[in-house]
Amino acid sequence: MTSSGAPTVDPARVAVVWDESLLGYKLSESHPLHPVRLDLTMRLARSLGVLDGIDLLAPTMAPDEELRRIHVASYLDAVRVAPERGEDMAHQLGTSDNPIFEGMHEASALATGASIAAAREIAEGRADRAINIAGGLHHAMADHAWGFCVYNDCAVAISWLLDHGYERICYLDTDVHHGDGVQAAFYDDDRVLTISMHQHPRTLWPGTGFASELGSGRASGTAVNLALPPGTRDQGWLRAFSAVVPSLLGAFRPQILVTQCGVDTHHEDPLAELSLTVDGHRAIYSRLRELAAEYSDGKWLALGGGGYGLFRAVPRSWTHLLATVLDRDVEPHRPIPADWTSYATEKTRRPLPTSMTEEAPTDFERWGGFTEVEVDPFLLETRRAVFPLHGLDPADTRD
Repeated sequence: MTSSGAPTVDPARVAVVWDESLLGYKLSESHPLHPVRLDLTMRLARSLGVLDGIDLLAPTMAPDEELRRIHVASYLDAVRVAPERGEDMAHQLGTSDNPIFEGMHEASALATGASIAAAREIAEGRADRAINIAGGLHHAMADHAWGFCVYNDCAVAISWLLDHGYERICYLDTDVHHGDGVQAAFYDDDRVLTISMHQHPRTLWPGTGFASELGSGRASGTAVNLALPPGTRDQGWLRAFSAVVPSLLGAFRPQILVTQCGVDTHHEDPLAELSLTVDGHRAIYSRLRELAAEYSDGKWLALGGGGYGLFRAVPRSWTHLLATVLDRDVEPHRPIPADWTSYATEKTRRPLPTSMTEEAPTDFERWGGFTEVEVDPFLLETRRAVFPLHGLDPADTRD
């Protein structure tokens, strides 16, 4: 058992997909989605011993036939030639969000290949859990780039799993932005339950992810959106999560849990306005681990995502994620190793963290019916919209 009491897994049954070539997904030197966050995460995890004895699985580029699971062929062609041809507004290439960069197709296909590799390790029985922190590019659409994302590795990996033995998949997105690209890919597919928790679309790009977006046709109820108000803190977020997600997993009975673990919900993130902490993120990952054990026979594919606190938030939060997936939980008050601080200091003039915690409380009042807690109107809106479609009572006071 881990220190949290969660069921443990043999580290040999966990696949960590990583190679420094994944740092090539670099939209520009000044772009918010800078690969230094991945570099610093892996270095911190190594410094803390989280990756000791772990053989990292190097990815290969996803071939076109795999990318075409989600993306149309004309878009793949456009991405491939964009570095020579330049701006292409029809495919949203060359915008400030999605600048064109040399090797864009190759870097994007590699990030997608990493998520397929992680999915394959689980599907072929070599692992129960797998993680690709370079994945989670959840906004990319079938025919255009969107929100820093060129190819949608999340959706491609889910499609791959559907063709390799899985009939019920839950995709759970904890990024501050709506998981719009994955929702769009499976909006009419009742084999995939997409759950996105995000800042309310009236206050943040991309402006989608309302509780009324439920899926279409026979898939009605398999798109779930829980939008939270700006300023939501750890305790409110965790209360909302506990009031919605476990009940839906119990009703849907997924065979695998695929999670997009964006950390742009952090209170210091420059692009959004939720107020979670590194401690809150750690609590989320612990809960995801428990839910995978309870509802999907321990099968858990974890992907990265957004996060623009490159030096203070992302490395700590995703080190906690790696540790949680590996059942090597890092004690929150563990000091940041000096070698990591020395390396990171060369990259930024910003003050750097000194420990793996922000001393934030993560205990919360569990759902027991509507109260004056700020998140309650929002979680109740989602429960009322989607619970009846799963045979659940939105007024049930059990979470």
